[in-house]
Amino acid sequence: MFRKVRGFRDIYGEEIGYWRKIEEVIYSLSESFGYSEYKMPVLEKAEVFDRGIGSTTDIVEKEMFAFEDRNGDLLALRPEGTAGVVRGVVENKLYAGSGVKKYYYYGPMFRRERPQKGRYRQFYQYGVEAFGSASPLVDAEVIQLLCSFFDKCGIGEFLRLEINSIGCPECRPGYKNKLIEYFSKYEKELCEDCKRRLSTNPLRILDCKVPGCKKVASDAPVMIDYLCSECRKHFDSVKYYLEISGIDYDVNPFMVRGLDYYVRTAFEMITDKFEANSTVGAGGRYDGLVKQLGGPDYPGIGFAVGIDRLVNLIKEAGLTYEETLDIFMVMFPETVDAGLKLLKSLRDENWGVDMDFELGSMKSQLKKANRSQASYVVIVGEEELGKNAVTLKNMTDGEQQLVLLDELKNILSQKL
Repeated sequence: MFRKVRGFRDIYGEEIGYWRKIEEVIYSLSESFGYSEYKMPVLEKAEVFDRGIGSTTDIVEKEMFAFEDRNGDLLALRPEGTAGVVRGVVENKLYAGSGVKKYYYYGPMFRRERPQKGRYRQFYQYGVEAFGSASPLVDAEVIQLLCSFFDKCGIGEFLRLEINSIGCPECRPGYKNKLIEYFSKYEKELCEDCKRRLSTNPLRILDCKVPGCKKVASDAPVMIDYLCSECRKHFDSVKYYLEISGIDYDVNPFMVRGLDYYVRTAFEMITDKFEANSTVGAGGRYDGLVKQLGGPDYPGIGFAVGIDRLVNLIKEAGLTYEETLDIFMVMFPETVDAGLKLLKSLRDENWGVDMDFELGSMKSQLKKANRSQASYVVIVGEEELGKNAVTLKNMTDGEQQLVLLDELKNILSQKL
């Protein structure tokens, strides 16, 4: 017997109801905010992520599924969505023209992480990217979309929004020097990864989960004390627009994002219900990434949400998103011809319709109808057909009525 690869999983049965609900929210909400769908390849040249995400990040150094193909090209399964979308924006010259270009994506990503609760080596992400404007109004809209997404999924009350500004190429170098100066005093207390980060990317020490490093980082200098005037003005504007939009937030001066391309606004949606300080969705501004991947100066901002972890959170919150069936057809060997014609006719109206393929007794079929959680049962019996009718049963209250075949669709359309 073959077994699935470690860190990968099958999704089926009742679990699908949660995914279907979330997917419906993704498509409807994103498009209501003016975003259009973007589908990018699962496979990219590894350099896209090396240059886009950063060669010293954990994703590129430790977690990326990368390999050489037969031509000697180094390829990688996408570990996140932003770099691939940006590569597409550059390659397809989507930066041409004026106005903000807004895209959303949804699909599987791949990282060779240690499998654990809520984390898989193939995981699904929903993300949005808005290009073409450095205005703090765009930052506020992207954050509003993220908050609305969790509200629509029913778990907004369990989350809190944290925001920060991580500066820009003008003010960040001075801050990095302050961090190096500070952490150098405690180098012996840092983990091996953070000792290396001290010379390559000291901001990443602030994001380390090792207890000793977290303790040292708790007294480290914070970026918002070193912001240049433009970054401070931008951050103040983002906060103002969130406030007038009725969006609550906490400023977390120690927040840094795990990818090198972020500048200025960074944000995370945090929950303590799933696990202590667990991040369910996060994003930020990346104004230099398009140029870094070969395009012009073209600002951008976006976020990504881990759907696998979101499903777990929804379950822990006690919410249920069960798949429901519109109609269960009850028919018998002597009425199967008429029943199949009617079944096709109802499915042509885009109703969900199922049947008992064993054509069992009335009692056994009604039991199956009940297990199917169908809203209505249509009974195609000999007696009913003799009157050009069927019996329509409401599975919520048990009420049933004789309905003429010519009137069935009209009645169902009023009820479903």
